[in-house]
Amino acid sequence: MAGRLSNSFALVKASANVLRLDKELMIFPLMSGIATVLVAASFIAPIFMVGPEIFVDGENPSYAAYALGFLFYLVQYSVIFFFNAALVGAALIRLDGGDPTVSDGLAIASKRMGAILGYAAIAATVGMVLRFIAERAGFLGRIITGLIGLAWTLTTYLTVPILVTKDIGPVDAVKESVAIFKRTWGGQVIGNFGMGWAVTLMAISWTAVCCVLLFLLAPGGEFVVLPLVGLMVLGNVFLALFASALNGIYTAALYRYAITGDTGYFDADIMGKAFSPKN
Repeated sequence: MAGRLSNSFALVKASANVLRLDKELMIFPLMSGIATVLVAASFIAPIFMVGPEIFVDGENPSYAAYALGFLFYLVQYSVIFFFNAALVGAALIRLDGGDPTVSDGLAIASKRMGAILGYAAIAATVGMVLRFIAERAGFLGRIITGLIGLAWTLTTYLTVPILVTKDIGPVDAVKESVAIFKRTWGGQVIGNFGMGWAVTLMAISWTAVCCVLLFLLAPGGEFVVLPLVGLMVLGNVFLALFASALNGIYTAALYRYAITGDTGYFDADIMGKAFSPKN
């Protein structure tokens, strides 16, 4: 556990060094977050207007629910992958010694919009199929789909940077992501460590400090409590954006390492063990 936490903070430090040079990379997860909230709202509102009962068939979702779910996944994934592509593209410019701007990232993503939409359609299809199996096959189905979902997440981890750097379609990008994993980290891999441990610890620590302050200053009334609650929420929102930006940088660095062997700002041992063979 101590080793994983240490490596996690090392990844945060290395990614943060890149982010320090290009603070505007934080804008991409901010735009992505705003867009995904708007997309979610645009789907939720019509459901309540037409009545949620049409999306239920006994104890299971109806086929109308699956159709709407697929459309929701497609739009959300398109938004998420677009801004991820912009972030990764800008990060790759920095890792290659350039000085990227927000416009550079958006231009890179816009140029590959067709491939991004195709990849979003693939991801939405996989997500809906796994969800259908999990909801119809009971406990065993949930276990199986969970394992398949994990394998899908790992093997497609580098699809976005591939789409950003190569003029190929989404299917070929997914295949290449799988091939890179097999070549670099082995045929069957598990996530060894990432930045999740460090970011989670920071979020817990921030929330804990705010809660202690709320307890101590509660007698001051709402004029003290409300600003503290707002500060706690804003702090966690910032951490979420910070973590998303760092993850995009790390993804770009992992891809660059897998293709060129150059670790850049990152420790070579950590990059080599980002994914390790299953025992």
